[in-house]
Amino acid sequence: MRGLACILMFQTHCYDAWLGGDARNSRFLKGSQLLGTLPAPLFLFLAGTSFALVIDKLICKNLSPAEITRAMLRRGAEIFAFGLLFRLQEFLIAWGWAPWSDLLRVDVLNIIGLSMILMALTCGIILSIAHHRLRATQARTQGTTPVITLVVAAIAAASLIALLTPPLYTTWRPTWLPWPLESYVNGCHNLGTPQSWLFPLFPWAAFAFAGLAAGFVLFSNRARAHAAETLALLAAAGAIAILAARQLDHSSFHLYSTYDYWHTSPNFLLMRTGLLLVIAFLSYAWCRWGLGARGLSPLIQLGQTSLLVYWVHIEFVYGRFSLLPKRAESMPTASRGLLEICLFMLVLSLLRTRIDWKRIGWREINWKKRELWGPHR
Repeated sequence: MRGLACILMFQTHCYDAWLGGDARNSRFLKGSQLLGTLPAPLFLFLAGTSFALVIDKLICKNLSPAEITRAMLRRGAEIFAFGLLFRLQEFLIAWGWAPWSDLLRVDVLNIIGLSMILMALTCGIILSIAHHRLRATQARTQGTTPVITLVVAAIAAASLIALLTPPLYTTWRPTWLPWPLESYVNGCHNLGTPQSWLFPLFPWAAFAFAGLAAGFVLFSNRARAHAAETLALLAAAGAIAILAARQLDHSSFHLYSTYDYWHTSPNFLLMRTGLLLVIAFLSYAWCRWGLGARGLSPLIQLGQTSLLVYWVHIEFVYGRFSLLPKRAESMPTASRGLLEICLFMLVLSLLRTRIDWKRIGWREINWKKRELWGPHR
């Protein structure tokens, strides 16, 4: 799924950055931008499922709830730090024309990191309560995971975030906060009103909690023994969610006075979550029964280094090292550039995963020693 998110991200960024003239008003670009609404939810959803897998492994190692919480908080803080470092790199590369406020822009990496911190705190509370209850009944079982409670808590958190999003963008806006902090709530940046091109905690963190719930279901003992059936059931639930979201969107009843489907509506979360569950099953089918099972796996390869290719491709699309002039190309030329970006990122991913860089480093050190001191006798 990460590989698919990478491809969708590449096409969205490439066409947005390079198409110019009449192509910018075409249906083609609108379709590209529509597909571009999937990568961010995919990355956040997968961050949640990966989080559930790590939590499950730490529980199986018999770590205490406090130790698990600390470990996951550190991981979330690392990702958040990567987000800040990425913003610093972008600012330095664009030195001279980028405003200083770009350093404080809320992006996907920042929200993935903060979402992981929130998930760590949520899981830590649930695990601590379960731990104390088991101790109180003197029936503690090593390696036991309160799966149902964790799933319910994750769904409740996702729902709460979705329901709070519309008022936090309108009537409940925390304008009393400095704009760098308010931007993490509703993406206002320093422009006075919430911006649609940013990724604040509301509603985007809800996708991470939805992934967390799906992850705890997928990594439960029963689901591990019946993976295909579990994913098929989740896909069926996703299809029902899609139909429900569509019905609610077309309904005359609206819970909020201001209805903005694409940016703040809970229906947007419901629809996208349903799509993600369907995509999860299709990805499993591709890897289990499709071409992915036959060694044809560029998507899997890209998914293994999603952070790296995300970080690098931005510079060759939006940065100073853009492969093509910005907003000046036709669809064929931009499509050629997209193909080049995909191939370049695939090669970069292969170099990252297939070469033992530590071993090469030690060989270089040994070669220099021999050059200085001669061969060992």
